[in-house]
Amino acid sequence: MESNIKINNPADISVIIIYFLLVLAVGLWAMYSTNRGTVGGFFLAGRSMIWWPIGASLFASNIGSGHFVGIAGTAAAGGIAIGGFEWNALIFVVVLGWIFVPIYIKAGVVTMPEYLRKRFGGKRIQIYLSVLSLVIYVFTKISADIFSGAIFIQLAIGLNLYVAIIILLAITALYTITGGLAAVIYTDTLQTFIMVVGSFILMGFAFTEVGGYEAFMQKYMEAIPSNVSYGDTVVDPECYTPRKDSFHIFRDPVSGDLPWPGVVFGLSILAMWYWCTDQVIVQRCLSGKNMSHVKAGCIVCGYLKLLPMFIIVMPGMISRILYPGLRGLMLSVMLASLMSSLTSIFNSASTLFTMDIYTKIRTRASEKELMLAGRAFMLVLIGISIAWVPVVQSAQSGQLFDYIQSVTSFLGPPIAAVFLLGLFCKRVNEQGAFWGLIIGLLAGLGRMIPEFAYGSGSCGVPSNCPYIICGIHYLYFALILFAVSAVIILAVSYMTKPIPDVHLYRLCWSLRNSKEERIDLDAEEEQDRDEEKDNESVNEENQEDPGCCRKVYNWFCGLDQQKGPKLSKEEEEALKKKLTDTSEVPLWRNIVNVNGIILLTVAVFCHAYFA
Repeated sequence: MESNIKINNPADISVIIIYFLLVLAVGLWAMYSTNRGTVGGFFLAGRSMIWWPIGASLFASNIGSGHFVGIAGTAAAGGIAIGGFEWNALIFVVVLGWIFVPIYIKAGVVTMPEYLRKRFGGKRIQIYLSVLSLVIYVFTKISADIFSGAIFIQLAIGLNLYVAIIILLAITALYTITGGLAAVIYTDTLQTFIMVVGSFILMGFAFTEVGGYEAFMQKYMEAIPSNVSYGDTVVDPECYTPRKDSFHIFRDPVSGDLPWPGVVFGLSILAMWYWCTDQVIVQRCLSGKNMSHVKAGCIVCGYLKLLPMFIIVMPGMISRILYPGLRGLMLSVMLASLMSSLTSIFNSASTLFTMDIYTKIRTRASEKELMLAGRAFMLVLIGISIAWVPVVQSAQSGQLFDYIQSVTSFLGPPIAAVFLLGLFCKRVNEQGAFWGLIIGLLAGLGRMIPEFAYGSGSCGVPSNCPYIICGIHYLYFALILFAVSAVIILAVSYMTKPIPDVHLYRLCWSLRNSKEERIDLDAEEEQDRDEEKDNESVNEENQEDPGCCRKVYNWFCGLDQQKGPKLSKEEEEALKKKLTDTSEVPLWRNIVNVNGIILLTVAVFCHAYFA
């Protein structure tokens, strides 16, 4: 069986070799042509990115190989409703660019937990969110991407699973660890081009093979698998017959596999958590040259998110009817989605670890030490990723996308509630946010642990999990969990002391345009750290010249880049003002605003047409 599908002809092999050479070339070029020797340069690409790489990187970071395999598999089983998960993003990339990012930039933050520390004060929320984000990355994004990508590579090339994974991770690590966010964004742009072009070619062949859209609709409804039994169990025909609502996004609120209120409201909460508060996504926007470039990047991403319905969902449904070839191109598309997603996660995870956890362990770490800590953590994360593969291998892979979505439904809503209320309700304080997060987490785990312990089951073999725990659809559960968390946040906040406005200028929506000087709740800690950095830079200037090995090492990691002359207090203030500036040229502001409205109109039309 395996030998029939292994890639062994020269055309397929050439496509894959050319793909790897292109990725390495772009990664190495970005590595040596950008400033990666400072925290801002390594983690935020020097805040110099323009709109089209931002948009491409947002899309590539989101579409991993788990996405390709998971969405296509779910579409083959249940029809186009899963495409609604993609189109929901069209609305929330606009919310990201127009509402959330301006506040993050005005706050002058690098990470999302850092924003919560400035907004609420204290360290416990910052550390909690950093650790939880890292756990979510390992359990959902990294595990799903590596598993699905490695299985595909194993089948296509015949390599041992671990050899395939180690080769992939070695290539991604080379430019991610050394090049920082700029290298990741530029390679993401190439990967987006490969994914989109390759997927369109595959889609064209799939529709040609099946006989066009009308024939596809007819044949899908007639496609019944040849094997319809589970051992000796007689399976209800409903389990293997295509659903009557296969070509509708909005389905019955009670009996639907993806009920429409869950898709409209529950999914919006997950989309807000992912698109507006997740480090992987927001970090790309924070690297933008100015606010107009950020908004334009969000619009590019929005238009690209229209495509998965046609290049992933429908070909996934066609795969129920037939299995087209083009294996080399298909593998390149899969590799592009895998590598772009992994590099983005590794870079953002190392940013979270370095800026939010390592700085608490080493309060007086120099900039150079932070750069090395971030790179070292990427290596650790790559090791964890390899070790995690057998765990994911033993899990059910059929409904991979459902697995990812259900985990985020149990863990994401309390975070979304804290960010939304923190942004729009200045009365919310640290105690309210903290207890909302903790009680929300316990409620989410109360649903997640039993569901995984009993297994999610399937139509032929249902799960034994009690209805009171697992009976509520995960999208409805997300809605309930969000509401419970929000009530707790508001109740505790109103029972405790408010935060004075002097600490909230430009950190929440009602005070976003205030010109008064803000006294950060962590101002003393920041001052101590700045003084320590000044002392460190003096010590570095007094050090002797490094030896040859040290020079090569510094050059490879971008740590040899010459430091400019020390800035005066006035110059530092001017630089800080520039980095937190969200003003736009009126012409470009109007152009991106009009495009934002057009994108929202397209989103409404697409939902209505396929409803």
